[in-house]
Amino acid sequence: MRTVEGSDGMTDVVAPALAGHQFFRGMPVHHLAYLADVTSLATVPARHRFFEAGGVAQHFWLIRAGQVALDLRVPGAGRVVVETIGRGEMVGVSWFFPPYQWQFGAVAVQPTEVFQLDAGAVRQHCETDPEFGYQFTQRMIAVVARRLQATRIRLLDVCTGRDLPGA
Repeated sequence: MRTVEGSDGMTDVVAPALAGHQFFRGMPVHHLAYLADVTSLATVPARHRFFEAGGVAQHFWLIRAGQVALDLRVPGAGRVVVETIGRGEMVGVSWFFPPYQWQFGAVAVQPTEVFQLDAGAVRQHCETDPEFGYQFTQRMIAVVARRLQATRIRLLDVCTGRDLPGA
C-alpha cells in the first residue's frame, strides 16, 4: 500500500472489499464493481493532512482503520477540531457539492487506512446512472446530516465554554 496523493503503487480494490465498508453496505454489486475501478486502498501516517479549507476537492476517502480530525482555522486560535471520525466514516463531503472546494481541513490523528475514491468520476457516474446517483445521494445525505449535527454541537460547546476534549 502507499500513502495518499503523490505516491506510486496504490493497491487496487475489488468490489467485495467495498461492500464491507459501512458507507456501501447494501449497495448493489454492479455499483460496487464500478466504484472499485475508481478506488485505491492507501495508508497514511499520523499527521498526514488530507486537505485544507479552500482547496479543490478531487478525492474523498472512506476510513477502514484509524482516525481523522476535521478542523477549521480560527483567527487567533489556530486550528479547532470540529469532529474526530474513524472506521466506517467518510473523509470529506465538499467534493459532492459545487464549487467542489473543501470547507474544513482534515488530518490523520493516527496511522490510517483508507479507500481513496476519484470524486470527479463518482460525480459523473451519479449523473449518467440515475439508479447509482440515487443510491449514492441517499448515503451522502446521511453523512452530511451527521456531520452538520456534530458541527452544531461542537460550535455550541465552543461558544458556551464547554470545550470538550477530543471532539
